[in-house]
Amino acid sequence: MIAVIAGGAGAMALVGWFFFGSNGRDAREAVDRIAPAEADAPAARCDLSIAGMHCASCVGRVEAALKSAPGVRDAAVNLLTGSASVTFDPGSGSPDALVAAVEGAGYHAAVADERVFEAAAASEPDRARHAGTSGATRRFLFSLALSIPVIALGMGPHVGLLPMRWSESAWSRWIQLALATPVVFWAGSGFIRGASVSLRRRTADMDTLIATGTLAAYGYSLAVTLAPERAARAGAHGVYFETAAAIITLILMGRMLEERARRRAGAAIESLIELQPRTARRVQDGREQDVPIAEVIVGDLLLVRPGEKLPTDGVVVSGESWVDESMITGESAPAGKRPGDAVTGATLNGAGAFTMRATRVGGDTALAHIVRLVERAQASRAPIQRTADAVTAIFVPAVLMIAVAAFAAWLASGPPPRLPHALVAAVAVLIVACPCALGLATPTAMLVGTGRGARLGILFKDAGAMESLWRARVVVLDQTGTITEGRPALTRVVAAPGFDEEQILRLAATVERKSEHPLARAIVAAADELAVRPDGEVGAPKLGLPGGGMAGRAHARAAEPMGFEALSGRGVFARVEGKAVLVGSLALLRERGIETREMDEEAEKLASGGATPVAVAVGKRAAGLFGISDPIKPTSAEAVARLNALGISVHMLTGDGRATAATVARQVGIDHLVAEVLPEHKAGEIRRLQKDFGTVAMVGDGINDAPALAQADVGVAVGSGADVAIESADVVLMRSDLIGVADAVDLSRAVMHNVRQNLGFAFGYNALCIPVAAGILYPFTGWLLSPVLASAAMAMSSVSVLTNALRLRGFKPSYGTARAPASAASRSVRPAA
Repeated sequence: MIAVIAGGAGAMALVGWFFFGSNGRDAREAVDRIAPAEADAPAARCDLSIAGMHCASCVGRVEAALKSAPGVRDAAVNLLTGSASVTFDPGSGSPDALVAAVEGAGYHAAVADERVFEAAAASEPDRARHAGTSGATRRFLFSLALSIPVIALGMGPHVGLLPMRWSESAWSRWIQLALATPVVFWAGSGFIRGASVSLRRRTADMDTLIATGTLAAYGYSLAVTLAPERAARAGAHGVYFETAAAIITLILMGRMLEERARRRAGAAIESLIELQPRTARRVQDGREQDVPIAEVIVGDLLLVRPGEKLPTDGVVVSGESWVDESMITGESAPAGKRPGDAVTGATLNGAGAFTMRATRVGGDTALAHIVRLVERAQASRAPIQRTADAVTAIFVPAVLMIAVAAFAAWLASGPPPRLPHALVAAVAVLIVACPCALGLATPTAMLVGTGRGARLGILFKDAGAMESLWRARVVVLDQTGTITEGRPALTRVVAAPGFDEEQILRLAATVERKSEHPLARAIVAAADELAVRPDGEVGAPKLGLPGGGMAGRAHARAAEPMGFEALSGRGVFARVEGKAVLVGSLALLRERGIETREMDEEAEKLASGGATPVAVAVGKRAAGLFGISDPIKPTSAEAVARLNALGISVHMLTGDGRATAATVARQVGIDHLVAEVLPEHKAGEIRRLQKDFGTVAMVGDGINDAPALAQADVGVAVGSGADVAIESADVVLMRSDLIGVADAVDLSRAVMHNVRQNLGFAFGYNALCIPVAAGILYPFTGWLLSPVLASAAMAMSSVSVLTNALRLRGFKPSYGTARAPASAASRSVRPAA
């Protein structure tokens, strides 16, 4: 008997080795960047709502059914949210086929509608959750009311609470039978129904274990009650109605607590939705009218009074105020708003009042996009979850085999009475096993973590991004708009002999007006500061620029440029007033055969002072230099220090000149710098770092950062960046400073630490309790685990995992040191080339 039980324990240990030994060799192999690499045609995406899943075995069955449907490329099923995200080929697959596949697996499915983003819609899913919880509560209370007298009659005599003669009396057994029957077949009907569905489909899940154990105890007791003399001859004494009733009651209690914990875990989505106000004050024909938020359309004028939430996204038309945007960006300091400034719906207005024009409404608002991102992230699965799924795929069959082995061992060589002992051991094994804890360990922590991140202004697009960021040992930062403000300003103008400052500024601005580069915008903005008059004359500047010589001059506005050409990462060229004008780096001028030696020394001075030198050539002559400075964000140095404290090596990757970039890197504390990198070569630099150091995170905000963001193991885009950069990234920071990067790393580590805690507890619980339930301790201690205690332990295992994950709701970024992942702790980071 000991050998058989030890064999079962050994099997669980083997599963444990598989589980922890294969824990994530390389996250990159499991994370899909943008779209499946083998796909030539664009894939369609369908989100499904799935009902009837109770454990990780259910998840595996639904996922297998979806992946076998026609045209499906990938499917991810989430137990906690009751959802599935499916990618399929529109030509060969369809949502109806996906629903049919899930229905064929024995579950209910429906295509999830896009959430209508208004407060009224938010109450519907909440009502549905409450309805489900109240149903579980009713069944639990019914079961509890009937189980208490059953447990008292069944166990009371053995603990001295009732006379011992009651234990063997026929009337006591019949009363227990009458009370336990509705508990098993009504309160526990869901388990029996689920087990029967699994049996018809030749599979097994959590319901199979519960129903088998409960019906075994009930059937044995029923036989003893109906035929006591025949049962006595077979060595069967006593009944276990209290075991069957207690198992159902305790598991229902666990399900009820689990549902409540799930609702709390998913509260982040509901809290985000509730930020949206229900009404807006529309101004039309000089009159104000309160209208439902759903009636607001793009172009409406809306009045926002002091202390009110902004109804939708828009632009300030008149008035000024301060707006608290912390619910969107996580930034506590309010932002000043004046005419022309963009505002975001659901943010909180301060003491001023203003009128705004709606630019995005309903599902197009920033808050709606945030909610969709968080929902999809919570519905996705982290790569580490796949290992847990592999374990749960064999978990239930393994438990059934261990239960049969324990029953046979006790029946063959156990102490008398052998049959009751064998039954108790087998039922205890079936009931104590809990694949639910394994299935909930990862998605619960991810759900709470992504929700908490959204409240901090950190949006993870999927769970894989969370795990990849946790593994990152190198963070690469772009310079312009990431470390710096991204709003360069012209601070110095130096003209070559034969040219004057205003002339070269006018010509350069004429060319640069067709460019979107931040340095181009700085030149154009400086030219605009010269206060162009309506008649086309240029007067004295409003803001004096160092370099002198421009005040009081007046020249005609330059004509429109001809033959404009953007030279990616180097500069621009056009013909202005018949002259060839080239604006860009000194290297670009030299490439075009233009002599720059007279400017080299001045360019070095500008660069050493942190300014970017931009050269201007007119014809074949170097005409002058612009010194353009981009202020460093106040929090950049602090963010770099925090990343270093977290054990992460920070690198800077920029297209700016080496001297300027080195100055910026030195000021913020970055030791590893790669400068003068063209946009098309940034992805190559990321590949080099990945080869040298493993997992790499890239932070950027511009269009030219998109390839590097996509190449990195995890791309991080600041919310103020270009749309294409945000689309290419895996993590989006709603704030524009780098503190959010350190916060995101901190959060990812807290979440993954929580995941490992949950998985360790879930596996450790099963590895310990199953052998004990089988009776491995009985030969040494005489102790055998009661099925009632087994059911209580099983019910609380899932609740414990959920409760541990809920601690992440109180996560606050730390400002001290943190340990890196153990798998990467020994890596040394070498300076970049």
